[in-house]
Amino acid sequence: MKHLIIYAHPNDQSLNNHFKKTVVEVLQNAGHEIEVRDLYRINFNPVLSLEDMKGQRMGAVDAGVQKEQAFISRADHITFIYPIWWTGMPAILKGYIDRVFSYGFAYEYNAGVQKGLLNGRQAVIINTHGKSAAEYAGIGMDKALLLTSDKGIYSYCGLDVKQHFFFDRADRAESECIENWTKQVVSAFDNPDTNTF
Repeated sequence: MKHLIIYAHPNDQSLNNHFKKTVVEVLQNAGHEIEVRDLYRINFNPVLSLEDMKGQRMGAVDAGVQKEQAFISRADHITFIYPIWWTGMPAILKGYIDRVFSYGFAYEYNAGVQKGLLNGRQAVIINTHGKSAAEYAGIGMDKALLLTSDKGIYSYCGLDVKQHFFFDRADRAESECIENWTKQVVSAFDNPDTNTF
């Protein structure tokens, strides 16, 4: 199976990078084909320009966006790994979505009805955040994050979201907690009884 990992964190010592390496290792051991798009490392330009907007309306995007779209088109499964900052994804990933998940590639409207075009691809999202799960649940932020990302972006574009991990208080997590989270991530990719990828 062809796996694409879209990764957004600038720190190689981060917990997010630990999860990226974990997923890569599990997939390599299982013999899957893997492509990693580390948005900071490739210095992806996240700024949606007027030229981008005009091009998207005509079904034309620049070469850099075409390259990213080709990775997505080839993938059977996409894993997104990124922290929650200011109750949302990092700006570089939001810009990636703005530019790469363009009209005519990721979604379209037919007689006024929206249709996702990335059907047939599964997705897993791995997020870390500083607040506790209880704090997010108390203010409804847990549901808001699922609504704005899973429903508002990934499912909207046709992706089948199989699992969404939220690892809380990640900035002060103890080793036992990280070990438990790592086991959860490994299980999502390594256990044929709990997944279809």
